[in-house]
Amino acid sequence: MSSIDDRPDFSTIADLFLLHCSLQSPAFLDGRLCAALALSDLGADAWLESVCLSLGVEQPRDRDSAETLLSWRRHTLEALADSSLDYEPLLPDDLYSLAERARGLREWTQGFLEVLDEVGEAPRERWSAALAEAVEDLAALATLETDLDDSAENENDLFALTEHARMAAMLLYTEQHPGQPQVEGTEAPTRH
Repeated sequence: MSSIDDRPDFSTIADLFLLHCSLQSPAFLDGRLCAALALSDLGADAWLESVCLSLGVEQPRDRDSAETLLSWRRHTLEALADSSLDYEPLLPDDLYSLAERARGLREWTQGFLEVLDEVGEAPRERWSAALAEAVEDLAALATLETDLDDSAENENDLFALTEHARMAAMLLYTEQHPGQPQVEGTEAPTRH
């Protein structure tokens, strides 16, 4: 298993999208990727096809681009399945303004919820109350106000909202993949 540190970051994927003449948000597609992996184990070929469709291209422009896109999927799946529960949504980092980071979280949430909406109500009936509530809470994030001033209070609020989205994603994955990751009997890591 590769390290989470090897996962392409937001800027790397955004730059790759620009190479494909797309202003599409990596955060939106990462939300879709996370939900799809949790619900149906989205395969590598299907993922590449989905990204290319979103970018408006038939295929990645070169082998390196394809490798980066496949690495993104692989690292996301590994993080979701890892017992350390260290999955992180692919969002703009601290180099971006608070408003841009909030917009990234909103876009990630919209992508995540879009995939959940596509599967319909039947699978939701088997979800735990905790998961149903977490997903319901995400609906409010999909309309998050992103015109935020850079302040410590807004920074803390955005961190808490991001953590909620992260935990909802992990909860969805663990409920859809019983026994993966093996988290029973371990304490959830404390995030700082």
